[in-house]
Amino acid sequence: MTSTAAADAASAPASPSAASVPGPTTARTRRGHKGGKGPRERTAELASSLAMIVIGVAFLIPLLWVVLASFNESATLSVSWPEKWSLGNFRAIWNTETTFRPLGNSLLLCGGATIVTMVAAVLCAYPFSRYRFAAKRPLLLTVIFATGLPITAIMIPVYSLFVQVNLIDSMFGAILFLGASSLPYAIFLTKGFMDSVPVEIEESAWTEGAGVLRTLWSVVLPLMRSGLSVATIFTFVGMWGNFFVPFMLLLSPDHLPAAVTLYTFSSQYGQVAYGQLAAFSIFYSLPVVALYLIMGRSLGTGFAAAGGVKG
Repeated sequence: MTSTAAADAASAPASPSAASVPGPTTARTRRGHKGGKGPRERTAELASSLAMIVIGVAFLIPLLWVVLASFNESATLSVSWPEKWSLGNFRAIWNTETTFRPLGNSLLLCGGATIVTMVAAVLCAYPFSRYRFAAKRPLLLTVIFATGLPITAIMIPVYSLFVQVNLIDSMFGAILFLGASSLPYAIFLTKGFMDSVPVEIEESAWTEGAGVLRTLWSVVLPLMRSGLSVATIFTFVGMWGNFFVPFMLLLSPDHLPAAVTLYTFSSQYGQVAYGQLAAFSIFYSLPVVALYLIMGRSLGTGFAAAGGVKG
């Protein structure tokens, strides 16, 4: 009996010793050594955090000045707390000539030019993205070159041309030229987003009898909704802050957009009504903020058909 028990004990697998099992202190030490940060990493993280704080404060100070100065009738260029909060600056600009008409002109000018630009950009980006032809590379290089061309370099011949064709002080002519001047950058952006849409999805639509325009409208554009939103926002914001083009092409005060009428807040003696300028700036920024809020919902959606094509 005793010999049998001894034999069973000898044949049983030996249990691991306590020395071979890592204790909680050893495990914590290994995890801490593996996931810990050295002095250089901590220094780099601290420096990047301080840089981001400085950049954030640099952007926050002008916004803070706009808000505080709009409620201060005796506002200056310094950021100061108003001694007496007042709505006098808003009442001074709350009229058709100062605010409503220029903002309406800006919406008409920039909104119409954005529509012209995006329609033309989609129609131009599609062949660049889908077809191969001999002049594709030279045309792409021309588009890339045109994105960096300053608008001031071509305004004198454009002004002469507009005088000859009788389009000076024409809102329609300003919309066409503003849309054409923003077209190269819009084509560059739209083509990049259109390249991410798989051609196999279009081929499936073609086999069902859909034409090129039908496929572009019903298949490609819905899938690149986020890309179109980005291109539209960039195009509209660039036009909204454009001063030089409407200043050169529009002469009548009834046609001037808000970007040009900003100079009316400075008198002929160099004095500036900073409070009214700040109040007007708040109204001036509202359309851009509204556009971002409306179209920004689709910015985080990404590619709608991700995973829809088999490898």
